[in-house]
Amino acid sequence: MSTKVAIIASNGGLFDAYKVFNIATAAAATDAEVSIFFTFEGLNLIHKQAYQQLPMPAGREHFAEGFKAANVPAIPELVGMAVELGVKIIACQMTMDVMNLKKEDFIDGIDVGGAVTFLDFAKDANVTLTF
Repeated sequence: MSTKVAIIASNGGLFDAYKVFNIATAAAATDAEVSIFFTFEGLNLIHKQAYQQLPMPAGREHFAEGFKAANVPAIPELVGMAVELGVKIIACQMTMDVMNLKKEDFIDGIDVGGAVTFLDFAKDANVTLTF
Protein backbone atom coordinates (compact mmCIF):
# COMPACT_ATOMS: atom_id res chain seq x y z
CA MET A 1 0.00 0.00 0.00
CA SER A 2 1.41 3.37 -0.96
CA THR A 3 1.47 6.29 1.44
CA LYS A 4 -0.89 9.22 0.89
CA VAL A 5 -0.20 12.54 2.60
CA ALA A 6 -2.96 15.16 2.76
CA ILE A 7 -1.96 18.68 3.84
CA ILE A 8 -4.14 21.73 4.47
CA ALA A 9 -2.32 25.06 4.21
CA SER A 10 -4.49 27.78 5.72
CA ASN A 11 -1.79 30.12 7.01
CA GLY A 12 0.32 32.28 4.73
CA GLY A 13 3.54 33.21 6.47
CA LEU A 14 7.13 32.37 5.68
CA PHE A 15 7.44 29.75 8.41
CA ASP A 16 4.14 28.21 7.30
CA ALA A 17 5.53 27.89 3.78
CA TYR A 18 8.66 26.14 5.02
CA LYS A 19 6.59 23.70 7.08
CA VAL A 20 4.20 22.89 4.25
CA PHE A 21 6.77 22.49 1.48
CA ASN A 22 9.39 20.75 3.63
CA ILE A 23 6.91 18.03 4.61
CA ALA A 24 5.40 17.83 1.12
CA THR A 25 8.71 17.50 -0.71
CA ALA A 26 10.11 15.04 1.82
CA ALA A 27 7.01 12.86 1.50
CA ALA A 28 6.99 13.06 -2.30
CA ALA A 29 10.69 12.19 -2.40
CA THR A 30 9.85 8.95 -0.60
CA ASP A 31 7.28 8.13 -3.29
CA ALA A 32 4.25 9.17 -1.23
CA GLU A 33 1.27 10.61 -3.07
CA VAL A 34 0.91 14.17 -1.74
CA SER A 35 -1.86 16.70 -2.09
CA ILE A 36 -1.95 20.19 -0.54
CA PHE A 37 -5.17 22.20 -0.21
CA PHE A 38 -4.44 25.94 -0.01
CA THR A 39 -7.17 28.04 1.56
CA PHE A 40 -7.52 31.53 3.03
CA GLU A 41 -4.08 33.04 3.83
CA GLY A 42 -2.49 29.79 2.68
CA LEU A 43 -3.10 30.96 -0.89
CA ASN A 44 -0.17 33.37 -0.35
CA LEU A 45 2.14 30.36 -0.49
CA ILE A 46 1.32 29.74 -4.16
CA HIS A 47 0.43 33.27 -5.30
CA LYS A 48 2.82 34.41 -8.07
CA GLN A 49 3.82 37.62 -6.30
CA ALA A 50 3.20 36.87 -2.62
CA TYR A 51 5.23 33.66 -2.37
CA GLN A 52 8.34 35.50 -3.54
CA GLN A 53 8.23 37.99 -0.68
CA LEU A 54 6.81 36.26 2.38
CA PRO A 55 7.91 38.32 5.38
CA MET A 56 10.09 37.00 8.17
CA PRO A 57 8.05 37.05 11.41
CA ALA A 58 8.94 39.99 13.67
CA GLY A 59 11.66 39.13 16.12
CA ARG A 60 12.78 36.14 14.06
CA GLU A 61 15.14 37.92 11.68
CA HIS A 62 18.05 35.78 12.92
CA PHE A 63 16.50 32.84 11.08
CA ALA A 64 17.44 34.46 7.75
CA GLU A 65 21.12 33.87 8.52
CA GLY A 66 20.39 30.33 9.66
CA PHE A 67 18.47 29.49 6.49
CA LYS A 68 21.36 30.85 4.40
CA ALA A 69 24.05 29.04 6.41
CA ALA A 70 22.12 25.76 6.19
CA ASN A 71 21.57 26.19 2.43
CA VAL A 72 17.81 26.02 2.86
CA PRO A 73 16.17 26.76 -0.51
CA ALA A 74 14.00 29.84 -0.90
CA ILE A 75 10.23 29.29 -1.01
CA PRO A 76 9.93 29.63 -4.82
CA GLU A 77 12.58 26.93 -5.19
CA LEU A 78 10.80 24.64 -2.71
CA VAL A 79 7.52 25.18 -4.53
CA GLY A 80 9.21 24.27 -7.81
CA MET A 81 10.63 21.13 -6.23
CA ALA A 82 7.18 20.15 -4.98
CA VAL A 83 5.70 20.57 -8.45
CA GLU A 84 8.56 18.59 -10.03
CA LEU A 85 8.05 15.79 -7.49
CA GLY A 86 4.37 15.55 -8.45
CA VAL A 87 2.79 17.15 -5.40
CA LYS A 88 -0.81 17.99 -6.27
CA ILE A 89 -1.53 21.64 -5.46
CA ILE A 90 -5.18 22.60 -5.03
CA ALA A 91 -6.26 26.24 -4.61
CA CYS A 92 -9.58 26.64 -2.79
CA GLN A 93 -12.20 27.89 -5.24
CA MET A 94 -14.39 29.42 -2.52
CA THR A 95 -11.51 31.41 -1.04
CA MET A 96 -10.42 32.54 -4.50
CA ASP A 97 -13.97 33.77 -5.16
CA VAL A 98 -14.11 35.61 -1.82
CA MET A 99 -10.73 37.24 -2.48
CA ASN A 100 -11.49 37.92 -6.16
CA LEU A 101 -8.49 35.86 -7.33
CA LYS A 102 -8.13 33.96 -10.59
CA LYS A 103 -6.14 30.85 -11.47
CA GLU A 104 -3.74 33.09 -13.42
CA ASP A 105 -2.77 34.81 -10.13
CA PHE A 106 -1.07 31.62 -8.99
CA ILE A 107 1.94 29.56 -9.97
CA ASP A 108 1.64 27.28 -12.97
CA GLY A 109 0.52 23.71 -12.50
CA ILE A 110 -2.13 24.15 -9.83
CA ASP A 111 -5.63 22.74 -9.71
CA VAL A 112 -8.59 24.75 -8.50
CA GLY A 113 -11.20 22.93 -6.47
CA GLY A 114 -13.39 22.98 -3.45
CA ALA A 115 -13.27 21.17 -0.16
CA VAL A 116 -14.90 18.11 -1.73
CA THR A 117 -12.00 17.83 -4.19
CA PHE A 118 -9.53 17.71 -1.30
CA LEU A 119 -11.71 15.45 0.85
CA ASP A 120 -11.91 12.94 -1.97
CA PHE A 121 -8.11 12.63 -1.82
CA ALA A 122 -7.84 12.86 1.98
CA LYS A 123 -10.51 10.28 2.84
CA ASP A 124 -8.01 7.43 2.70
CA ALA A 125 -4.79 9.34 3.45
CA ASN A 126 -2.30 7.72 5.82
CA VAL A 127 -1.12 11.12 7.06
CA THR A 128 -3.17 14.30 7.36
CA LEU A 129 -1.57 17.58 8.45
CA THR A 130 -2.75 21.16 8.85
CA PHE A 131 -0.56 24.25 8.82
